[in-house]
Amino acid sequence: MKAKGTVIRYGDNIDTDVIIPARYLNTSDPKELAAHCMEDLDKTFASRVKEGDIIVAGKNFGCGSSREHAPIAIKESGISCVIAADFARIFYRNSINIGLPIIECPEAVADIKEGDTLEIDFNNGIIKNISTNRTYHAQAFPEFIQEIISAGGLIKAIEQGVFNKQ
Repeated sequence: MKAKGTVIRYGDNIDTDVIIPARYLNTSDPKELAAHCMEDLDKTFASRVKEGDIIVAGKNFGCGSSREHAPIAIKESGISCVIAADFARIFYRNSINIGLPIIECPEAVADIKEGDTLEIDFNNGIIKNISTNRTYHAQAFPEFIQEIISAGGLIKAIEQGVFNKQ
């Protein structure tokens, strides 16, 4: 699994209420959620995000409530990966469950800037900053997590029989 995209950068403690404000939780339509993703923090996010872009953020990304709407909104907006210094645990698991790749790599977060172009190899945990020619090493996803993400999330992996290997 690989991703390549342009960085959209945020700071520490980006909570789920900022990722998708509570006033939009009356829908589960992914496209509607994506249209309002990050709007209380960054009014330009929905209009400037492109398919494949990568969010880079500081510590405690996804803190707050346990709503699955937050990673769904991010994924549906076109983001191919979120890299953060660390994630709130429930957000981390919700992201895997819906098939949004996320990587913890404090070294990369400290160095990567808004607008940089990154290539990510999830199989090896390699993050390459094409803009600066720097490489960072994060923990690769275990094979079963890669299978969940590749399938598009946990439910889709189960429906596809990913875990029924003989």
